[in-house]
Formats: sequence, structure tokens, C-alpha cells
Amino acid sequence: MASQYDLIVIGSGPGGYVAAIRASQLGMKVAVVERAELGGICLNWGCIPTKALLKSAQVFEYTQHAEDYGIKIQKAEADFDGMVKRSRGVADGMSKGVTFLMKKNKIEVIKGFGKLAKGKKVEVTDDAGKKTLYDAKNIILATGARSRELPALPIDGKKIIGYRQAMVLDKQPKKMVVVGSGAIGVEFAYFYHSLGTEITIVEFLPNVVPVEDEEVSKALETSFKKKGMKIMTSSEVTNVDTKGKGCVVTVKTKKGEEKIECDVVLSAVGIATNLEGLGLEDLGVKHDKGKVLVNDYYKTNIEGVYAIGDIVHGPALAHVASAEGIICVEKIAGQSPHPLNYGNIPGCTYCTPEIASVGMTEKAAKEAGYEIKVGKFPFSASGKASAAGSKEGFVKVIFDAKYGEWLGCHMIGAGVTDMIAEAVVARNLETTGHEIIKSVHPHPTMSEAVMEAAAAAYDEVIHL
Repeated sequence: MASQYDLIVIGSGPGGYVAAIRASQLGMKVAVVERAELGGICLNWGCIPTKALLKSAQVFEYTQHAEDYGIKIQKAEADFDGMVKRSRGVADGMSKGVTFLMKKNKIEVIKGFGKLAKGKKVEVTDDAGKKTLYDAKNIILATGARSRELPALPIDGKKIIGYRQAMVLDKQPKKMVVVGSGAIGVEFAYFYHSLGTEITIVEFLPNVVPVEDEEVSKALETSFKKKGMKIMTSSEVTNVDTKGKGCVVTVKTKKGEEKIECDVVLSAVGIATNLEGLGLEDLGVKHDKGKVLVNDYYKTNIEGVYAIGDIVHGPALAHVASAEGIICVEKIAGQSPHPLNYGNIPGCTYCTPEIASVGMTEKAAKEAGYEIKVGKFPFSASGKASAAGSKEGFVKVIFDAKYGEWLGCHMIGAGVTDMIAEAVVARNLETTGHEIIKSVHPHPTMSEAVMEAAAAAYDEVIHL
């Protein structure tokens, strides 16, 4: 029997490893159980390596338009294998960084599959099948999620793939059908299309990136169509025939069935939580529809057992898991953290053009009964955007007409994922539209568009 820990975290993704570090800072003796790579899906197979791929695609696009910037170069060629290797290298570096942080914070890393056991214990099974019990005063489940599979899209890893396979394909496909147009779907669609793959996106709902404001959704659809991608909304994949050399995808549309031939189908239809084998039933931990039930501080119905990240209710985002982990640990330590405000969580999509948003969409604000003021500023009117050759997109802001509360902010364009934090902080501080207008923004920058959009909402815009 190993010595007792104050906290054992099962899973080392952005929820788990952040929770472990914060617990160590607060004086706890901590261990992390991880069956694969430190850093979890986000660092190794999600957030970080996909952004590396997208950057490679963006650089390749720059070279194709070099003459627009007064630069003459010989025709560039995309090195698909090189891009994949760079992406894996970036991911490996980040994972090593987490290893360093574990050592720095004196956190023990236990390799293997962890599950709950009775009596505040964690049972860990290593690669050789050996089982070891560890005592813990508190246990946090942070096991994350994986690609969700639809009956018509059984992932075989070769012809029907999920996001993990999409990052490490042996060769670039000539034709790809992307099923689902959330962040994962549109990011990979942009990446492969920029390298020359013929892309068809199939979305069940009426708009691409369906969680976004409708104007943003329509702007991205227009942009993708202009690039040459085929977009099929209000459509459903009912079958994929993989018997031949490639795939034949049957798509049900409003106009009838359509068959599409391709080399690979990417299933990007959401995620399924990793709850199997965790011992939830053995301890009686309550869960419903793939989510562990927790209170505002992530405590389950069982004393000493907590859950954070994708396996609990809320947006399945890395930054959400990290915030939940910190709140959870601080509560365990006897502090008084504020519950997380899920109404002020930013969402970012890293295709080109990028998308970033926080708060209510225009439609949601109206449905909630608000009388609103809406302001919109196009990057085509931005000096910095013109100088950078990135005039596509806009910033849209929504304010409550009565009190000036900033209800929502929605952006599409170059670099907007780095701009959205202004709106998040401002909303957290209950900043009004007039306060944004009177806050001097540097010129020339893309961020001026936030101030100009706020001014547009109040009929004070200067540059439109």
C-alpha cells in the first residue's frame, strides 16, 4: 500500500494537470494517474497540435499570395509529412513541459488506468496488468472525452476517421468529406483544403458553426464557398460505403439523396465522455447521459469524489476544464472561490478566418426578452486590416438598451481569437458600451474594431 495522498487526480489533461499543480501550490500531497501522455488530448491530440497544423497551412497560403505583398518567390509546395512532423514536435514539446511542471511541483505521476475503489482509494492497472491501490483523502476525475461515433459513421481509422487520425494521415487525401461543422470540422476542412484537398462539409443543422451568431455562421459559409469548398447544410449522412478503393457517401438533403465519392470521411460530430471502467457504479457516483453530476464546486454525491472537464455539464473546452480544476481544488483546500460563470466563457475556432465569441447571440438576447442595441464594424474599414491584407470579417457587439450591459460579442476575421479576451474581462467587470467607447484603443490595430463596433451600437461610429 502506497502512502496516503491528499489528492489523486485521474487524468492529466488541461483540467487534471492544472488541478494537480494548484493543489500542490496549496500544500497538498498530490498524485496524477495517466494511462497515456501527460497533457491529455488537448496537448497531444487536440488544441496544440491542430493549431500547429493550421499555422503551417496559413504560412503556405501566405506564400501563395506573396505577390500581394510585393514579394516574388518561386512557387511553394506543401510538404504534408513535414507539417505533420512539425505538429507532433510541438505537441511533444508541450507534453515535456507538463512533465517538467509535475517535477517542479513535486507531483507524483502514476502510469496506468485509474478507477475508483471503495474506501477513498484509487486502483491503478499498469501496462503489464498489475493492479495497485492508492489511498487519497480526495479524488478528482478528469478523464476527458473522445470522438463520438454515429451509427452511419463507424470510425475504422482508415477510411472513416476521427480527429486523431486526421492529424497523422500517411498521405494527403485528394477528396475528403467532413461530417459536422463545429470547431473540429471547420478547422480540419480549412487545413486540408488549403493544401489542395477537395472538401465537402456536411452539416445536419441549417448553419455551419451552429453555436455561433447567425451572421458569423453565414460569413464563414460565404468565405469557405469562395475558397472552393462545398457546403451542405440541413443535410445528413445516412451511409458510407467503404467496400471500394475509396468511400461513397450517401447524403440526405432537402432535395433528395446525393452520393459523394471521396478518399476519406472525417467524422467531426462531437465527443463522447470517457466514463467507462471508472468504477462509478461501484461507489454509486451519480451520472446522467454521459455526464457526472456535480455541484457548483464539482463535488459528486460521494464524499471526497469530484469531477471536472468534459465529463461534467458545461462547454467541453480546455480553458473551462482548467478553471473548473482550480475552483474545485481551492474549495477542497477550504478557500471560498466563486462558482464559474458559464455565461462568460469564450469560444474560439482557429480556421481562416478565425471565429471568437462570448455571451449571447443576437437571437438568444431577443429570445431572452432584452431590448438590444447591436453594433457591427467590418475589418474592411480597419486601417490595420487593410495594411495586413486581412480585410475579411467583422466585430459584432450586443448591448442591453436599458442598462448598457454587454450581452455578447462575436468576431470573425484574422487574429480574433487573441482579441476576444477584452470582451470577456469587460463583461466580468460589468463594463457598459459607453465605457468601451471611451476606452482609448491603440491605432492602428485590429482591436480598434471592438471600440468602433460599440460606437456603432450607439450611433457614434467614426470610421463608417
